[in-house]
Amino acid sequence: MSQKCVFVSLIGATNAGKSTLLNKLVGSKVSIVSRKVQTTRQQIRGVAITGDAQIVFIDTPGFFKPRRRLDRAMISAAWGSMRDADMVGWLVDAHAYGHHPIDVPKELVEVRKPKFLILNKVDMLERSTLLEMVKTLNDQTQFDHTFMISALKGHGCDDILQWLAEKAPNGPWHYPEDQVSDITDMELAAEITREVVYDRLHEELPYESTCETTIWQRKPDGSIRLEQTITVARDSQKKIVLGKKGETIKGISTSARHQMAKIFECPVHLFLFVKVRENWSDDPEMFRRMRLDLKA
Repeated sequence: MSQKCVFVSLIGATNAGKSTLLNKLVGSKVSIVSRKVQTTRQQIRGVAITGDAQIVFIDTPGFFKPRRRLDRAMISAAWGSMRDADMVGWLVDAHAYGHHPIDVPKELVEVRKPKFLILNKVDMLERSTLLEMVKTLNDQTQFDHTFMISALKGHGCDDILQWLAEKAPNGPWHYPEDQVSDITDMELAAEITREVVYDRLHEELPYESTCETTIWQRKPDGSIRLEQTITVARDSQKKIVLGKKGETIKGISTSARHQMAKIFECPVHLFLFVKVRENWSDDPEMFRRMRLDLKA
């Protein structure tokens, strides 16, 4: 069978639904989803196969106004992904756009490679409103195609895959047929716990927290033993994560463990620790783990 392969950068504002869309396109959880903005911190590649075409999606941090070094590195990674891709897909939260019109970013206008527009959450708007959006955005820069989808419900996602498969150039696949992401199991496990932390402590816990898998052991019975460290910036945040008599951290562990067991298809023994480190987001080693450029 002849092979085709295309790299696609998915860009957009924070909480536009990129991670939800990536998971739906790939058919597996490879990127975490949270109500909290700026959840995705690194480039994650998700791999989908449609017919003879391998489609490699690059999920990127969402665009927002940077305030610190980590923020700038995240934004730099998002724009940098467009240089590495064959095509660029710009995801727009159509429902939010209806209330707060936005302009096509200058960096996207200047891209000289195929780009397509994805309007997400279209089930919340009238078709006439959507068509006006499409016209307004295409007047600013010409998109090769426009998709109207609901990433959460999966509506329209197959159309994206089919179109990209048709546009993919001939070339060898870059990943094995059974690989759905370039993220390691240890990284995915840490991301799952971080997602649960954000979901449970959305209002109380600031953005200044992260999670790392420090120990991964496969036991003789086929189960996995994991140790993870949740790092926060202040003692007050540690108390929030632990909760009264440790109830919050127990709940986080239970939820994360159940998700991991489903994804890794085996029993999981998870042990969580909370560490306070005031300037963790300025640590060069943290940038390396997140695949971010410290100089951004």
